Amino acid sequence: MTEIEKPLWERGLVVAGVDEAGRGPIAGPVVAAAVILKPHTEPFIKGDSKSMSPDEREEAFELIKEKAVAIGTAVVDSVVIDRINILRATKLAMRRALEDLKTAFDVVISDFVKLEDVNCIPIPKADERSISCACASVVAKVLRDRIMKEYHKIYPQYNFDRHKGYITREHLEKIKCFNISPIHRKSFRPLRQTSMF
Repeated sequence: MTEIEKPLWERGLVVAGVDEAGRGPIAGPVVAAAVILKPHTEPFIKGDSKSMSPDEREEAFELIKEKAVAIGTAVVDSVVIDRINILRATKLAMRRALEDLKTAFDVVISDFVKLEDVNCIPIPKADERSISCACASVVAKVLRDRIMKEYHKIYPQYNFDRHKGYITREHLEKIKCFNISPIHRKSFRPLRQTSMF
């Protein structure tokens, strides 16, 4: 998982990995995280966030906090997503997460998304091939899941703690029963024709 970082580290470059969680759901924010690790850090987590259970992600999150030189995070809510679209919202969250690092970096490794205003290397499946991106993936996913659990307390009828805003049969049934909430993404299918509360 250091095949991408290794040649950059050998050149003395500071590498930041950036990734997001929440591009696909129809409710809730998109969350981005950026992580800088010490050069030549050996892999210490077992892959990207999608391959882990919730408990494994929480454990990995604590390890990342111990080992990272810097961690930056950012949240872009559903209102902004509806206004500027999910791709632009994702890039906005990633840029804000990089700014939140408050640490200088030379190059950014992203999971496929190209950030035009930084020295960015977009890599397909970077969260599986880059330890920096894998760490960012875990941080973003853990934080977004925590946010959705908090939203569940406000809107318990939707069971956001279970599906985290993703499209599931249960989620769609809840929308049929209760209409959409203020955190649903009105611009996303199948919600475009659904009225707000």
